[in-house]
Amino acid sequence: MAGENQSSIFEFFLWGLSENPEQQRILFLLFLWMYIITVAGNLLIVLAIAADTRLHTPMYFFLASLSCADILFTSTTVPKALVNIQTQSRSISYAGCLAQLYFFLIFGVMDSFLLSTMAYDCYVVICHPLHYTMIMNLLRCTFMVTACWALTNLVAMTYTFLLFRLSFCSKKIILDFFCDLGPLLMLSCSDTQVKELVILFLGGTVILIPLFLILVSYIYIVTALLRVPSAQGRLKAFSTCGSHLVVVSLFFGTVIKAYLCPSSSSSNSVVDNTAAAVMYAVVTPLLNPFIYSLQNKDMKGALVRLFRGKGSFL
Repeated sequence: MAGENQSSIFEFFLWGLSENPEQQRILFLLFLWMYIITVAGNLLIVLAIAADTRLHTPMYFFLASLSCADILFTSTTVPKALVNIQTQSRSISYAGCLAQLYFFLIFGVMDSFLLSTMAYDCYVVICHPLHYTMIMNLLRCTFMVTACWALTNLVAMTYTFLLFRLSFCSKKIILDFFCDLGPLLMLSCSDTQVKELVILFLGGTVILIPLFLILVSYIYIVTALLRVPSAQGRLKAFSTCGSHLVVVSLFFGTVIKAYLCPSSSSSNSVVDNTAAAVMYAVVTPLLNPFIYSLQNKDMKGALVRLFRGKGSFL
């Protein structure tokens, strides 16, 4: 198939969320509600920030960007999985698979980059509070988010182009509930050694560099907090970034397990990989609105005002 146009003659079959037919209805209802809550929760975060002028600050600008990315991130995989469960069909076209992979990578990597920019924002607000408004001005915040989008598109296009160059043989079952890098590489009958090294290097870069920047930011944050004389002052300062740290732990913990740890095609490994994928692709976007709103008084106040119709889009 190396010289053929696979997009017109080829399709894949997704392994799905479970091989047990009795679990399909439960999984459909569970993932439907998770998807609805994810979209509604993140959309409320965006609307509350947009409606409340008191939240027009860099921290909430990044949070709104993260919520938008999370809505799009989960929308690239969950609706297709729900359709497959409902129709009892697991097929996805070659072109549809590459398109799903492309957008999944854009919004997934975008989450990684945005979490690192939010860590930098926490660092500036705690370590350089007097210069915060000067450092984190509107122009710089806009540039940071724009740069994140540009870099994620470059990464996604590189990955997709590498997979587009692969040939696939008779085995067409993707061992996941969406088109992902590892399962697609396992199906290829081409020599994937060089591509695997490129993908591993690029994947390690877009995962570990943002994580490294986050860790460095928090080292400076913790060092600064230890110099605060009052325990109450330290607690108040750390609460500014506590929610972000929880999200970072959830997201990067599952992403590293899925992409940087070796896996196999055994049934236990497939279940473990699918569970990790569900965690970072579905559960983390679901939990983000609750984590940020429940631990943030300003966010809770903005949501209350939004429901009461007292927001002001100015």
